[in-house]
Amino acid sequence: MDPFATLGIARAYGIDLRAAERAHRDLSRALHPDKFASAGASERRDALTKAADVNEAWRIVRDPIRRAEALFELAGVEVGETKEPKPDPELLMEVLEKREALAEAKAARDAGKVRALEGEMRAREEMVEAALAAAKAFDASLVGKLGELRFYRRFLDEASNVLESLEDGGEG
Repeated sequence: MDPFATLGIARAYGIDLRAAERAHRDLSRALHPDKFASAGASERRDALTKAADVNEAWRIVRDPIRRAEALFELAGVEVGETKEPKPDPELLMEVLEKREALAEAKAARDAGKVRALEGEMRAREEMVEAALAAAKAFDASLVGKLGELRFYRRFLDEASNVLESLEDGGEG
């Protein structure tokens, strides 16, 4: 499935998410089961299938990693963590150091330090996303950026969980 075509939006990384959400909402409204209540069984089934495709397309394009994966796959580049090149050792070392700093901040219950680390990694994530948005083509030379994005996203998810835990007074 081409999620961009399904939603009727440009096939690009740097999409207008608000416009994509409007397209999703409009298509969902048009394909709502109530509009097909008096239609034949096959027409209802087709509408339901299209509605499911529209919902899946929206899930893909709103997620930065899944959007990039879709663009690579549409360009004929296989992606997936086992199919992508090994990350740069410098990146691995940097992420490891940040994870250690996050663990220390968690142990010290230092929400300010967690937020600072989160800010640093968000800035890195934004740089990768900008590079993907600027790309003219999603070819194999760009796949490493997807790996970077995965590392940053995992870190940000972990940092968010730590902050949530600290705010709730738990151990996380």
